[in-house]
Amino acid sequence: MNYFELFEIPVQLQVDKSVLPRKYFELSRRYHPDFFVNGTGEEQALALDRSALLNKAFQTFQHPDETIRYVLSLKGLLEDEEKYTLPPEFLMEVMEINESMMDFEGENSGLTASIARLETEIYTPVKAIIEQYQDETATEADLLAVKEYYFKKKYIDRIRKQHNSTSGMI
Repeated sequence: MNYFELFEIPVQLQVDKSVLPRKYFELSRRYHPDFFVNGTGEEQALALDRSALLNKAFQTFQHPDETIRYVLSLKGLLEDEEKYTLPPEFLMEVMEINESMMDFEGENSGLTASIARLETEIYTPVKAIIEQYQDETATEADLLAVKEYYFKKKYIDRIRKQHNSTSGMI
């Protein structure tokens, strides 16, 4: 059973966070191991497994990047520790931002703007796919575009984290 089946929602790249807590608590009550203390060993084990899976699913759905990673893995398009080759143009932009951070002397608004601009650039081509994803009609090309976005976003997140730690922002 995958996370979407467990939550009884369609596979999607953006989970509606407004319905998650209610559904999580409903399922927590349904699968909580304490309700199966008088059940068979098999029922107890299943409840424990479902409860653990429910917690992992809820945590994944709380983070958009993790939800994307999960869907890509579910579709067989992402492997653990996968080495993905990004386009050289993107890597050059990242390198320029990194160099700017090394030259950083108190003025961070330009760097912050560069990071935000790059993030917008990579999100724009996949925005409609992510926001309107439907498992039945999505193509492999759509998912491969989202995969590239996912890996680019990981780079940008590292840059942002590094920038925030060097500029004192969190």
